[in-house]
Amino acid sequence: MTNTSRRNLIKTALAGAVVSPMTLLANTPLTTPTCTNYPYIPRWGKGIEDQRQADLGDGTFLNPIMSGDHPDPTILKDDDDYYMTFSSFNSYPGIVIWHSKDLVNWQPIGPALHKNIGTVWALDLCKHNGKYYVYIPAAADGQPWSTFVIWADNINGPWSEPIDLKIEGCIDPGHAVGEDGKRYLFVNCIRKIRLQDNGLATDGKVVNAYQPWQYPADWIVENFAPEGPKITRKGEWFYLVTAVGGTAGPVTGHMVIAARSRSIHGPWDHCPHNPLVRTQSTDEPWWSRGHATLVEGPLGDWWMVYHGYENGFRTLGRQTLLEPIEWTADGWFRAIGGDLSTPLPKPTNTVSHTNGQALSDDFSRNRFGSQWTFHHPSADEMARLQYGANKLTLQGRGQSPADSSPMCCIVVDRAYQVEVSLKLVGQSEAGLLLFYNHKAFVGIGFDGKVIKSFQYAEEQSWARLAVANTELRLRLINDNHVITYEYSTDQGNSWQRHPTRMEVSGLNHNVFGGFLSLQAAIYCAGSGEVQLHDFSYQAMI
Repeated sequence: MTNTSRRNLIKTALAGAVVSPMTLLANTPLTTPTCTNYPYIPRWGKGIEDQRQADLGDGTFLNPIMSGDHPDPTILKDDDDYYMTFSSFNSYPGIVIWHSKDLVNWQPIGPALHKNIGTVWALDLCKHNGKYYVYIPAAADGQPWSTFVIWADNINGPWSEPIDLKIEGCIDPGHAVGEDGKRYLFVNCIRKIRLQDNGLATDGKVVNAYQPWQYPADWIVENFAPEGPKITRKGEWFYLVTAVGGTAGPVTGHMVIAARSRSIHGPWDHCPHNPLVRTQSTDEPWWSRGHATLVEGPLGDWWMVYHGYENGFRTLGRQTLLEPIEWTADGWFRAIGGDLSTPLPKPTNTVSHTNGQALSDDFSRNRFGSQWTFHHPSADEMARLQYGANKLTLQGRGQSPADSSPMCCIVVDRAYQVEVSLKLVGQSEAGLLLFYNHKAFVGIGFDGKVIKSFQYAEEQSWARLAVANTELRLRLINDNHVITYEYSTDQGNSWQRHPTRMEVSGLNHNVFGGFLSLQAAIYCAGSGEVQLHDFSYQAMI
């Protein structure tokens, strides 16, 4: 799905709405590089593998609460538990559910979506009458957008197969229950459609619901794009929180606005504090902040969960942010976290559990979905995998990284290194990449005769190194966008640096579209296979 497709989708919807709108250096001895300095260096806590973590251990936290590519957060408070999930796009298995007790420390439960229904954008996780639901906007290649639903009796699954609600041309569903007890989905631009009581079918047509607040005409934004409607009921009011201004583009574009009504059917009054959240300049630590949901904290205070791009690190994708709000005497609310550059008090200190997960993998168990996904997989992609004793065999596909559907892993730090041992079997080629999409990736691979390097999503044949090995350990170092490749023929006892380095800050959505992130990836091409051993991830502080 291209950016043009997204714009057309919004444009079409608005037409019927109220508003329009890289061989001489091959044997150089190695010294592992250290991170460079920044004008602005936030001090995060250290977690597993030295991954940065929001919890500072002193009763405060520093955003993001979910590092790496976790866009369009949808959050559910379920008694004393919180569950959250995110847009998964063309990664499968997808829609990983995460759990927290304190809104700051999160652990994955696992993926809820296994069947490929196309690219998945902003969804909604909710609970109604004891059942859990995820409403999913998706578009298969060449097909229009539709809205699907999956459901489960237990948040841990199993989850149902996706049901197509046949709501065409809409994205960003938000579930709500009206004062009449009926169920509704609010969608982009901002419209709504009634659901049947079981939530598994529609009961009517898409109708206009609200004309969003309009920012001043001279503001620098991407486009109007009203999307991500989320409904919260508090007291006698329904609060409708919406994103406008465009998801990416200029850093000042994306923003959070709100409206309220005593009825799910309106009329809706604009919040006098609009916009509630908006990046004001490129000096701020978080850019393009928006797509928010309100959630009550463990102690009864209230918070706003949304996403943003990290200043200078769009390659990491949109990350999840947490900001406190306060309710005003007139029944409205305001965001009070400022630009999120400093630590904030945690919602509660009564919970201490590990945050995140180790990204190192000995391949002793299947971690697809919770860690690994295939990029843009075919229906039979999972059949390429075979787990053995601390190894994973990956069948080849395609002729290069571009058409191989690599297995990808979201990274969470500004600087890190990843390693993996690869053993070729048969007529195969394999390697280690940083992969955005088939048009944007870098990395190294080998075919038993030579080591290849990839820049600009193409092999640089002039830079081939003659290394006749079918078994190598590869290392890729990302030091604040500067990429170094290393390889070992003796399982990591000694290393050689590849002569090529690459700078990758431009491999992001504003250049290549797709709303994705630059991920660690392993590919295998050709008719043979590769055996994977001992993948490791280490943040560089």
